[in-house]
Formats: sequence, C-alpha cells, structure tokens
Amino acid sequence: MRIDVDKVRAETPACRTVVHLNNAGAALPPLPVTDALTAHLALEAGIGGYEAADRQAGAVEGFYDSVAALVGAGREEIAYVENATRAWDLAFYGLEFGPGARVVTTSSEYASNGIAFLQRGLEVEVLPDEPSGELSLAALEASLRRGGVGLVAINYMPTHNGLVNPAAEVGRLTREHGVPYLLDACQAVGQVPVDVAELGCDFLSATGRKFMRGPRGTGFLYVRREVLGWHRPPFLDLLSAEWTSPGGYEMRGDARRYETWERYVAGQIALGVAAEYARGLGMEAVWARVRELAAGLRERLAGIPGVQVLDRGAVRGAIVSFTVAGRDSGAVRLALREQGINVSATDIAHQRLDPFAVPSAVRASVHYYNTEEELDRLAAALGELASSAR
Repeated sequence: MRIDVDKVRAETPACRTVVHLNNAGAALPPLPVTDALTAHLALEAGIGGYEAADRQAGAVEGFYDSVAALVGAGREEIAYVENATRAWDLAFYGLEFGPGARVVTTSSEYASNGIAFLQRGLEVEVLPDEPSGELSLAALEASLRRGGVGLVAINYMPTHNGLVNPAAEVGRLTREHGVPYLLDACQAVGQVPVDVAELGCDFLSATGRKFMRGPRGTGFLYVRREVLGWHRPPFLDLLSAEWTSPGGYEMRGDARRYETWERYVAGQIALGVAAEYARGLGMEAVWARVRELAAGLRERLAGIPGVQVLDRGAVRGAIVSFTVAGRDSGAVRLALREQGINVSATDIAHQRLDPFAVPSAVRASVHYYNTEEELDRLAAALGELASSAR
C-alpha cells in the first residue's frame, strides 16, 4: 500500500495554509476526526452533556475496538485517559517496589518520567547506548541477570532525536526475567506499526495529539490482561470501582479501572476515529512514508552550511533534530513560523540523562501528509537563516 498524498492533504485543510513539521508535538487532524469532535460538542450544546453521551454510547464503545485493533490488543486491555503522561503515571504509580529495587531506563528518557523516578526516591540505572544511539541490549540483559530490577521503563522513540529503540527485544528480555515492562510509545503510535504482543510490554502509554492525529487532551493506556490480575491503579472512582457496601468496594476487572467517570467524551469518540483513519491507511504504508520523508529532510539539511543534524539510531523515524550555527533554536522556530513553517525547539531540561544532548535544538517532525516541496521550502528558509548568521 502507498499513501494517497493528494487525498490525505485534501482531508487536512490546514495543509493549504501552513507547512506543518511539528507532528511530534501535535499533528494536524484530518476532517473525519474534527468532524466527529465538533459534531459531539454541538450535540452536547443542543441536548446536554449526559444526554449526548447516552446517544453516542455506541461511538464511545467503538473507541475501545478501534484503538485495540490499532495496537493488537484486546478491548478489555485499553483505557481511555487524557494524555500519555497520565497513562504512564497510572501504570508507574500503581507499582510497588521492594527495598533496594531499581528502575532501568534509557539515556533518552522523557523529563516527566525522569521526574517521577526521582519523586518516588528510586534508584535509577541508565542503560548505556550502542554506538549507533539506541539502548544497549547487552547492558540490559546483564542488569536483569544481576537481579534487583523492579521495572524496565523505556521510550520506544525519544522526543528529541530520530532513533527507534529495540522495544520488542527489550520485551523478550523482560519476559525472560519476569520483570515488569512499561513502554512509553507517545511518539510511536500512529507513526510505526505497533503490536503489543510482539513488543512484549506489560504497559504501553500513548497520546492522541501526535502521530495518531487525534485531539489534544486524549490518550490511552494498554495493560496486558495478565497484569490486570495483580496491578492496581493509584486511585479509583465510581467508574473504576463499584461501591458495594458502606465499608467495601469492588474494582473493575478490565483496563477501565484506570479511567475516571468524567471524561472528554468528544475527544474519546474522535480519538477512536483517528485510530480507524490510521488503520485505513495502513501502518506499514505510514511508516514507509515518514521514514522516506525524514531521510530526505536529513539529506537536505546536511547540505546546508551551518546546519548540523543531530539524529542518531540504526533505525530512524520521523523526528529530525538539528542546530543552526549562530542562531538560538527558539529564535529559529519563531522565524520559521513567520514564514508559515511550523517546527518546535527542545532544550537540555528535557534530556538530562543524554550525554549527547545539546543546550537547545530545532525539531522538525514529518508526517505522511507532508510533501517534498514542503521540505524544500524548509531547507531554503534554513539556508537563508544560516547564511545571515555567518
């Protein structure tokens, strides 16, 4: 399968007015997603929020089927939450760690996750990188053999460079050693084919707003059904549990124990539509397209004097990070925005464990609806900025 670029751009009206290369931040949603979102908001305004949810109960339930199919899970293993951070938190803060237990993570771990490790006072072991950039599987295996690992928590694809970590191989090792495995997939779902059985993770957290092209304020948590037998959420409410008597309650048996009764119903429906949209395109086709575009962008940038591409990894995805000599990355972002080109900027506060981190960098992240002409436009704009800084 190949992506019909003209069709997906026609279904993304903003493509006519902006070059959007900030998909690792928040992608442009397609019309079916925005139509589902606004239709439900209009229904809430017309008949009331509770009543609208009742009328759209089928669409709400359909979310679980659509997201489960996208990642190869069962519907009972999917919980709807408001973002990837909250999904990750629900898994992490529900774990109990024995004395001296340590968490094993990567040098490219997200800031929110690193802060959570520190908040709980855990010993954190940062795996070394392979020369190409991804985490060292040999070092992970050695760590697991030493014992005392309470959790392996890694990101599938970091936020600040192009690499893809060997997530499935990590899952093979954690299953072999019986250690829980929490996979942060916020940059992966919607970009790369994801199959939780193949990945072997116990938990997977994801967001709607990035490569899934869903609304902001949406996300989901996958919890493997066997894990549901022993893992408990850090908090419960009247959806995640039933108050069975004045002195007792019974927790749900499925992953909805991680949800709360009150939620962004329009967002949940629209995220289900986004999952179906991605599945309709075919994730293998999406992955092939974004890798091709990103590789072409790296080649363009490497030919611009003063621009340094920072990406690492034996396998690289849609995120392209770089610096422009003599230019502050935040200022580059703003200068490009004035020309109708959206990118983002990262700084050292987001990547404290990475020995290759720079003080700040520009991040351009492609998606399948981007075009070669848009990449040429970015390269030309950066050439002018780099030239004027010399």
